[in-house]
Amino acid sequence: MAASPGPAGVAGAAGAGAVYGSGPSGFALDSGLEIKTRSVEQTLLPLVSQITTLINHKDKTKKSDKTLQAIQRVGQAVNLAVGRFVKVGEAIANENWDLKEEINIACIEAKQAGETIAALTDITNLNHAESDGQITIFTDKTGVIKAARLLLSSVTKVLLLADRVVIKQIITSRNKVLATMERLEKVTSFQEFVQIFSQFGNEMVEFAHLSGDRQNDLKDEKKKAKMAAARAVLEKCTMMLLTASKTCLRHPNCESAHKNKEGVFVRMKVALDKVIEIVTDCKSNGETDISSINIFTGIKEFKINIEALRENLYFQSKENLSMTLEVILERTEDFTDSAYTSHEHRERILELSTQARMELQQLVSVWIQAQSKKTKSIAEELELSILKISHSLNELKKELHSTATQLAADLLKYHADHVVLKALKLTGVEGNLEALGVYACKLSEQKEQLVETCRLLRHVSGTEPLEITCIHAEETFQVTGQQIISAAETLTLHPSSKIAKENLDVFCEAWESQISDMSTLLREINDVFEGRRGEKYGYLSLPKPMKNNASLRSLKPDKPDPEEQAKIAKLGLKLGLLTSDADCEIEKWEDQENEIVQYGRNMSSMAYSLYLFTRGEGPLKTSQDLIRQLEVFASEGLKLTSSVQAFSKQLKDDDKLMLLLEINKLIPLCHQLQTITKSSLQNKVFLKVDKCITKTRSMMALLVQLLSLCYKLLKKMENNRWVSVTNKDTMDGKT
Repeated sequence: MAASPGPAGVAGAAGAGAVYGSGPSGFALDSGLEIKTRSVEQTLLPLVSQITTLINHKDKTKKSDKTLQAIQRVGQAVNLAVGRFVKVGEAIANENWDLKEEINIACIEAKQAGETIAALTDITNLNHAESDGQITIFTDKTGVIKAARLLLSSVTKVLLLADRVVIKQIITSRNKVLATMERLEKVTSFQEFVQIFSQFGNEMVEFAHLSGDRQNDLKDEKKKAKMAAARAVLEKCTMMLLTASKTCLRHPNCESAHKNKEGVFVRMKVALDKVIEIVTDCKSNGETDISSINIFTGIKEFKINIEALRENLYFQSKENLSMTLEVILERTEDFTDSAYTSHEHRERILELSTQARMELQQLVSVWIQAQSKKTKSIAEELELSILKISHSLNELKKELHSTATQLAADLLKYHADHVVLKALKLTGVEGNLEALGVYACKLSEQKEQLVETCRLLRHVSGTEPLEITCIHAEETFQVTGQQIISAAETLTLHPSSKIAKENLDVFCEAWESQISDMSTLLREINDVFEGRRGEKYGYLSLPKPMKNNASLRSLKPDKPDPEEQAKIAKLGLKLGLLTSDADCEIEKWEDQENEIVQYGRNMSSMAYSLYLFTRGEGPLKTSQDLIRQLEVFASEGLKLTSSVQAFSKQLKDDDKLMLLLEINKLIPLCHQLQTITKSSLQNKVFLKVDKCITKTRSMMALLVQLLSLCYKLLKKMENNRWVSVTNKDTMDGKT
């Protein structure tokens, strides 16, 4: 008797699914190299700002003790960070013999540069420098610059070599998965299937680890969204492949079962190739830039071009401007030609399109006059024409956004109860082929509506990551709709088959999951349009566990014991107080649009959600929700440090050093929190939550200090400017 594929097969899928579903980074356990390469980048971040501070330090005839101590601390910090960096580099070299020599040479150079910087910034005996002939940063600034350049060069070399190792690992892992998939496609017995699928599950776990870490390290938000979409396909298809393959083995002569299985294999292969394209930064043949078909992007670029006329009347040709507008208005035909657009919306879009054409003609007419007549009245008329066409395009954007989002909201509301899916399941169990045809037709209509809506949402998405998510949703509805119909046909032909019923359930759950994701996508698009970009929901294409499969543990609210609950509540209370302190600091700022304020507000808002979680309230229901929120929180912290570093460049040396030292306390905490959220503590959920909240509290305490310090330094800088201007006016008056 053939061995049952159930438990082993499901366990393999659960392993891969759990890894893919563990958050934005997508893995539960890091491989050794992944930890080491991430450590390299974490040690590098503080180095960059510290070295820049040393090189840009201005010579003064008199140095305060505070300045001298700060310079020495920076030099020591650089040397210590280099030491950690060298250890990581050497560890990578020992594991990769083909690159060992190159990495070791770069590590030696880095170590020498770090020691040179430490020696030149050692000002403990500066008072006796002249008599003892001591060489310091003040007497040999060129030496620091040379050492810094050598250090950055060697660090970059090691990072590039380590990157090559990681890319090679991902490609090798993908190739192993593809080889095993080919064996799975040809399998003919249950026993053989169980053995191969178990191996496939392990290989998918490895690939999930590597691709997830790569996704987390990507700096390009567009690539990160593409990677998230591809990995979501792999996660969901892993369970689909299991049930579809089992159905084929159970019913080997069923054409619809084979069609269903082939669809899963094809989609997984495409997703695997997409991951490799992103990792190697290679575009597949025929791939086009998605921004070329986005109306909002086109309008934004067009407005930039017409506003440039204020500075340069010969910036571009009139023909190019007219052609650009025509391309934009041609794309609005996706809305006006859609059968799902209401008559009122269609008429309004056409009216605004006509108005935009007329106002461009008027602008061109005034533009020609302005090129020959340099009068004030012509300049004012040109300004008025620019404002008019900008206003018309803004109104067109509003109308397009309203059309797409209203259609999506109505559609989601109408299909919220999944009547057609329930009917297909019932039809299959009853073996009613006639009813199957009716409901398959209805699902196809629903699929076309959703696909069309996703296309319209792409035009109004507002950001490239959201546009990529729209494309992912469109593709998912297109493919999954067909697969549900083939799975339902198989069940209808074999109504007593438990595996065929399970297979249909899996595909229906994938559909319902995508409907839920589309609801979140709609909310994010509205937030971007209305300027509420601080509310982060993470990547919508991130996978979610299948809900009816016992092996993929569905997430339920965690219930710690009373002692643990009391400890978490105590930690949460302190966190709540810190969010109040942060909000008080934020309110002091006059410019609420300042990047530092925005990132600070985002972090405070997320920390407050964590506080509510410790009380059993708020939007975060499970520890998994908490972990996802913390990953975004750590990311916002790093963005804040980047903004503060940019602000520090406007400050004087003493103030700049003081601020950078504070920043360098926050950066490691952000990386430590990211590491904790990705670590796997198996059943020790409370321990992980405890560590995360403790780390978050430390970050919030530093945030409060940073906000206060930045505000004081900003005011000081503004006062100095005012005094400088006043003194200049006074001197001019005396003259």
